[in-house]
Amino acid sequence: MTSGPKVLARFTMGPAALAGAAIVASSPQTVLNGGIPATYAATGAAGVPLSFLLLMAVIGILAVGYVAVGRHVRHGAPFYAQLAVGGSPMLGLVGAGIAFVGYNALQISLYPLFGTTLAELVGGPWWVWAAIGWLIVLLLGQYPGAVGAKVLGILLALEVAVVVLFIAAGFTHRSGGMGAGLVFAPSSLLVSGAAATLLIYAAAAFAGTDTVMAYAEEALSHRALAVGATTAIGGCGILYCLASWAYGAWVGFADLRQAAGDQARQPLALLSDVYGIGIADLATLLLVTSILAAMSSFHAAVARYVFALARERVLPARWARVSPGAKGGAPLGGTAVQSVTAALVLGLFTIAGADPMGTIFPWLSTIGAFCVLLLLTAASWSALHFFDQGLGGSESVWVRQVCPFAGGILGILVLIFMASSLGTLLGTAPGSGRPWLVAAPIGVAVLTAAGVGWWLRRARPDVYEGIGRGVPDGRTVQDPALGDVEV
Repeated sequence: MTSGPKVLARFTMGPAALAGAAIVASSPQTVLNGGIPATYAATGAAGVPLSFLLLMAVIGILAVGYVAVGRHVRHGAPFYAQLAVGGSPMLGLVGAGIAFVGYNALQISLYPLFGTTLAELVGGPWWVWAAIGWLIVLLLGQYPGAVGAKVLGILLALEVAVVVLFIAAGFTHRSGGMGAGLVFAPSSLLVSGAAATLLIYAAAAFAGTDTVMAYAEEALSHRALAVGATTAIGGCGILYCLASWAYGAWVGFADLRQAAGDQARQPLALLSDVYGIGIADLATLLLVTSILAAMSSFHAAVARYVFALARERVLPARWARVSPGAKGGAPLGGTAVQSVTAALVLGLFTIAGADPMGTIFPWLSTIGAFCVLLLLTAASWSALHFFDQGLGGSESVWVRQVCPFAGGILGILVLIFMASSLGTLLGTAPGSGRPWLVAAPIGVAVLTAAGVGWWLRRARPDVYEGIGRGVPDGRTVQDPALGDVEV
């Protein structure tokens, strides 16, 4: 029997599965029922649909270099590997630390949303429902990405169908005109104090679309990865643009802030009025499953990072354990590490009596969104250096130079916008220094990664030099699909 390093369930995920896993992480139902009304209520600006299109373009440009380098550096921890190969092993470790904090923050931020949503529907403490959600995510993590994608794909199809029904209802039950000239005019973004907030809310909605590359070892091909990433980014951008436009048309553009803050003017109310209580109940159920699916998707991304680093012996080797057999290849060690991390963080917040939706959700989701944008920006600059070293193939000058440079500049600008609007996102008082606490876990991750890198370079130079290069040759390692076959 062939033996060797651990591998995931290779060549099991096509473009649809990859795109589905990423879009599920973005959680369309959460964006429709929470993000879009909250953005209008916070800004009162008609340009919310335009902000989604602009961020779609920015994320798309940022993703060009990231996906292109992924053709040559296929890895379960993509930011870690690309920064290591395109920059240095130390940069790779720093990227891994930021990714671990960011994806965990995004994943854990959804437990309060899941728990409070069910508590409002059924009753009981939010943390009890959060604990049940944690257990479900843990169980789903025992299966390879392709298996999870099938389950999540069914939920995603229902989610998107409900969003499309809402779009149709919004455009046919509008208050006044369609407002196209107002919605897509550049001036619609220039409402006093709203421009940065609009972009940041939109950026948060795209968090998760970047997770496609974490399934690089399980994808059928690089083309499947590229198509999956393009579909996820473009699909989310267009869907959210239309949904926010339909919402604005329904509530009316005269007083968006007041209308969006009215509980009687929320998306579920329109669905109930137009299609009946049954569709509204289905949408409510799908909101719960949407949050659960997003938690599972971010969980899978963290698990693959842990697996990839453990296989390269940067983390304990036992964390690289995968499920055996023909249906195996799931990162069990990474699943356990992420689940324990989530339990500890949620436990500490709960013991401290933190407000689930006033503190835990906004703070962790903001940290996560900032980390993802930071990583995408760093990946663009890394891609520029990667191709300058002649490490690519026959990529065009647009892929090798223009898009990575443009993406790096755009990413820095969006990060500056985000940093300047932290107080608005977190609901702190003007002039408060508390928003800068967002930098604390990111700083700890950077310092810890740098310390680990310094130690590895001195004590285990072979491991240090192999950072980002530990994906085994598929020709020499048994695939999990052949786990029950004796050779």
